[in-house]
Amino acid sequence: MNDYAMILEGIKVLDVASFIAGPVSTTIMADFGAEVIKVEPPGGDGYRQISKVAGMPQSEDAYHWMVDNRSKRGLSLDLNTDGGREVLYRLVAGADVFVTNFMPSVREKLGLLYDDLAPLNPRLIYGSMSAYGETGPEAGMTGFDTTAYWARSGLMDLVRPDPNGDPARSMPGMGDHPTGIALLSAILLALYRRERTGKGGMAHTSLLANGMWSNAYMAQAALCGAEVPMRPRRETAANALSNHYRTKDGRWFILTAANEEKEWSRFPAAVGHPELASDPRFASQQDRQKNATLLVATLDELFARHDMAYWRQAFGAHRITVGEVAKTEDIRDSGQMREAGIVVPMTNPGLDAALTIDSPVWIEGAAKQAPGPAPEVGEHTLEILAEAGYDQAGIDDLRARGALGPNS
Repeated sequence: MNDYAMILEGIKVLDVASFIAGPVSTTIMADFGAEVIKVEPPGGDGYRQISKVAGMPQSEDAYHWMVDNRSKRGLSLDLNTDGGREVLYRLVAGADVFVTNFMPSVREKLGLLYDDLAPLNPRLIYGSMSAYGETGPEAGMTGFDTTAYWARSGLMDLVRPDPNGDPARSMPGMGDHPTGIALLSAILLALYRRERTGKGGMAHTSLLANGMWSNAYMAQAALCGAEVPMRPRRETAANALSNHYRTKDGRWFILTAANEEKEWSRFPAAVGHPELASDPRFASQQDRQKNATLLVATLDELFARHDMAYWRQAFGAHRITVGEVAKTEDIRDSGQMREAGIVVPMTNPGLDAALTIDSPVWIEGAAKQAPGPAPEVGEHTLEILAEAGYDQAGIDDLRARGALGPNS
């Protein structure tokens, strides 16, 4: 690899996955220069229709498809046909990475199990995404991030504003995206091993494993025999300096005093009430915990006197660690998001000045390509077939055998 090449330039990836967690891993590979072919059935990945579900944001742009499948080429194949599998097997023979999240029963039916593909290419890295893991009594169960990552891990039970209230629902893709990063990590480790040994192999992760990893702090406490407490309502928080508050203009922020003694030494001056430092009810950490409910009520009244802009300046001047509770729409005007490369322009001729969320991985001195458009269903089918060695007669034969779908 020369100094100007992207890290994954020359790596060929077959994305035979659906919805989010599996495809996310290949999207990031494309960001770093891999050639990614998105293989879909003739009717398209079901994820294409998800924005039509009730409650989803409405836009003329396929925003979900744009962010999770950008910079790929599209190939439409009916893998239920012999011809469709023939094409896929030919591509597998020359690929570096194959990714799927199909159910084990579907993989077996379509001839996509690791044992089916490994003999075709001993250097192939087979990336597998599942809901509950590759083995065990639930290995064949269906699952999404809402069920396997969020609900099953204990996060849904613990993350609620009222311990006696309803469990908290997750947001779309909230567990899928970090789980896709885990699959990417496994694939890259497998590629690194291949550099040493010349041999491919299987790399895998699951939504459940990543949900438990996200909840590892509390889950490990449970494994050690501890009872995991439910968090109290914010008004009765055990630590007033690790709590969230509302400002005069209705915005919220959260204080996080990981080093409470150090934070408290600056806090009274930051909030404009230096007398709090000498208040015997709040003199020590033990006192503040004993009188936490009173301190929360005191701060509620105090923070409601000024808008968020005022408190933002005050906290910054005194180095108080806070996080503004942003509204998702705030991303449009965030200079930090753009300056830090979190939001970047797309090279999409169909959209004017379109922005997207960049993958959260950077390597100094290594280029990432600007995100390109996500493919239409089968957009590059003929191009990819020609590259795979099919002439016009061969393509016509595939059409006649139904390999490219009824409308090809």
